[in-house]
Amino acid sequence: MIPDLKSRLYEYVAGFNADDEEIHPTLIPNRDAYDYLSSRVPLLECPDKTIEKTYYFRWWTLRKHWKDTPDGHILTEFLPPVGWAGPYNSINCPAGHHIREARWLRDPEGWLKEYIRFWLDKKGNTLAYSAWYASAVEDMLRIHPDPAFEAYCLDRLIPLFREREEISLHSSGLFWSEDGWDGGECSISGSGLRPTMNAYMCGDAMAISRMAARQGRFAEAHEFAEKADRIRKKMDILLWDGDFYKVLPCGRNEVLSGSERPPVPPENDVREEHGYVPWYFGIPGPEKSVAFRYLTDEEGFAAPFGITTAERRHKRFMFAHPHECLWNGPVWPFATSQTLTAAARHLRAHGEVCITNQDYCRLLRQYAASHRLTLENGREVMWIDEDMDPFTGDWTARTLLKADNWNPGRGGLERGKDYNHSTFCDLVLSGLLGIDARDGRLTADPLIPDEWDWFCVTNLPPKGQTVLFDRTGERYGVGAGLHILNK
Repeated sequence: MIPDLKSRLYEYVAGFNADDEEIHPTLIPNRDAYDYLSSRVPLLECPDKTIEKTYYFRWWTLRKHWKDTPDGHILTEFLPPVGWAGPYNSINCPAGHHIREARWLRDPEGWLKEYIRFWLDKKGNTLAYSAWYASAVEDMLRIHPDPAFEAYCLDRLIPLFREREEISLHSSGLFWSEDGWDGGECSISGSGLRPTMNAYMCGDAMAISRMAARQGRFAEAHEFAEKADRIRKKMDILLWDGDFYKVLPCGRNEVLSGSERPPVPPENDVREEHGYVPWYFGIPGPEKSVAFRYLTDEEGFAAPFGITTAERRHKRFMFAHPHECLWNGPVWPFATSQTLTAAARHLRAHGEVCITNQDYCRLLRQYAASHRLTLENGREVMWIDEDMDPFTGDWTARTLLKADNWNPGRGGLERGKDYNHSTFCDLVLSGLLGIDARDGRLTADPLIPDEWDWFCVTNLPPKGQTVLFDRTGERYGVGAGLHILNK
């Protein structure tokens, strides 16, 4: 019997609403949250209630970030206005996460397309931070195929790519970025040729090439396939050090030989979590799988409350700095989302090499469990914020901002509450459960734990389908195994 999961959603939403203090006004307030979510989000039941509760919590927080503007609906990163945002409090840094997460909504109003248009039409500061627009748009279009919208996007993605080349292309053939404008301020490695921006540009070039081919624009398809190949080869020369993709620190106009990776000062030579970003886009081959051994290494990135943003063995790990947003070791959901997406893609492409399905499931559950805050009265509530201490689970930025009396110049009261800077629902749907689509037709290839005997997701886009697994066939009554059911 296929369950009606709307009652489960209702119970979760009622609980989240009861625990919440609506500090910042939103387009869809708590009183309307259930009505909005019940017809739009995929409804999940699974044996792991930590993952299940966090899944519904993240849909509940995401709807708070929809904003109606004169330039269409957008998703914000922060609920309160912050001084470094662009028009309507927009920030492009997490746009790729926003699109990949929100693609799972059934969206009859077309708000996600409005959001994509906002960035591609440059209504905001589209190139302020590095970002991966083309790849995210292609991911959305796999679930919601629309050749006309694809053509519209392609006409804007190509000039955006060329503009980024003009701004950031280094004489070495790779892209240069400041760590802060790469979304990773106060890092150990610093600014230079970074795995993040270069993976974004390689991934976007591959996506543009595929989109152009589908549109019959074969000259551009060939051009961007060649661009992607050149970036990948340069990444292998200058960023890959034999077992990991690392930043090559250098000045914007510094001349490099381009033929080999030069020595890096020990204080900057470090494995950082963003070294996994190339796998997010499927760039590396199986010979580079060795990098994943550090993900479960307690001298590498493994810590009690999450994946550290720099390896623990480095002498500058968690170096002292007064800034509240540090990328020298704290856990960042932004990076965790990228790493777990990368790990799932690696597992499906190359198998259990240096990381297992069970490792992935454990890391996802650890990420789910981190969505917590203990209030001053000792009560624990669901929470998502900025960066986290990897050893205590304390939301670092929140603690520092609170100690500064919620300074309005730094974002004011509870700046990071319900922070929208990462994914989680996508990690469950596309990562753990392996749900994807080709031309709008759903597929599934789960990475579920060995002990799971069942799961069910209903109300999936684009047409309300159901994906379920029933080891014995007794729970749902449609037979043993994995099933994709039309509505």
